[in-house]
Amino acid sequence: AWSRSEQSGTIGMSDEVASDLLAANLAYERRFEHVFLICATGLSPEQMLAAARARLANEPDVEEQVVRAELAKIVALRLAKAVAP
Repeated sequence: AWSRSEQSGTIGMSDEVASDLLAANLAYERRFEHVFLICATGLSPEQMLAAARARLANEPDVEEQVVRAELAKIVALRLAKAVAP
């Protein structure tokens, strides 16, 4: 449920953006051999697409650091939700 909520920015995106985001995700998976990971909270589909495209240019070691930073953001958000009253 948290994941769906965090990715709610993709609801209602245009077919063109959805297609472009799928293509960027597939290209990312081919390049880095894992799924594209981003802390999507508060991001529009266009922002996620721009990030995916930009990160495709990263060297693998740089992208590994970016992924760790994104995971840290996701964990921090989820921990805050878990301990919220």
